[in-house]
Amino acid sequence: MDYKDYYKVLGVEKTATPEQIKKAYRKLARQHHPDVNPNNPEAEQRFKEVNEANEVLSDPEKRQKYDQLGADWQRYQQAGSRGGGGFDWSQYGQPGGGGFSGSSPFGDEADFSDFFSSIFGNMGGERGGNARARAGQDYQAELELSLEEAYHGGPRTLTVNDRKLRITIQPGVEDGQTIRLRDQGAPGRNGGPNGSLYITFRLKPDARYTRTGADLTMDVPVSVYTAALGGEQQIDTLSGPVKITIKPETPNGTRLRLRGKGFPVYRQPGQFGDLYLRLTLTLPQHLTEPEKDLFRQLAALRKSA
Repeated sequence: MDYKDYYKVLGVEKTATPEQIKKAYRKLARQHHPDVNPNNPEAEQRFKEVNEANEVLSDPEKRQKYDQLGADWQRYQQAGSRGGGGFDWSQYGQPGGGGFSGSSPFGDEADFSDFFSSIFGNMGGERGGNARARAGQDYQAELELSLEEAYHGGPRTLTVNDRKLRITIQPGVEDGQTIRLRDQGAPGRNGGPNGSLYITFRLKPDARYTRTGADLTMDVPVSVYTAALGGEQQIDTLSGPVKITIKPETPNGTRLRLRGKGFPVYRQPGQFGDLYLRLTLTLPQHLTEPEKDLFRQLAALRKSA
């Protein structure tokens, strides 16, 4: 049986304080939680190892026995893992007979490794009266947003498991993006960390804009007169109205670029994408006879030119 270095499992020094051990455990428990890594046997095994290490190092009594045993583990292996060779386990016993019994302290705690059971026996897990710390369940939720709401961000309230939760949305979130709120899931058990809340954003389609990352594209109808003669035209953007200048004889489908008038870049305050305008010429409808005559005159002039 190999020696388990619980300090290495949690990534802490042997001199780590209880607060440092707790912090390391909470981080690793969240990272390798089965709900975060479904159908991942390696993550599940790692999660068990992390819980076992925390079971020992977060309990002063178990930690003391583990530290005492570490120096003698080689002698234990040489003596035989089941008491062969006369290895004396009594030095690790508790006052009042609460320690190991017999020549080797093997327990019957199926949730822990053989190494753990060989050291702590009836001290391990819930059967010994010290329940294992377990992380709380993670929650999943979806939040629907309009393009304007995703652009501006700000506070929103949603209900998760009959509990109202107020969150602040960062400007620039994308459709399908998921954020994680630590400690907002189900409560942990026996001192374990709370679960997390995962919120997935769903952006409603917008008839005006097409979004590509932080860039936006929109169609801008332009009258044939303005396209031919040039002029100014006001358009509405998500950041407010803007005047654009259209050059004379602008072809249909011309694209204009407005720097910094696109979507905010997520978690980069002050950074914005660009807004691309696609100019689409509109023809006049329901022409009067005088208007038709003017068009005929224009057509005749173009033919003679």
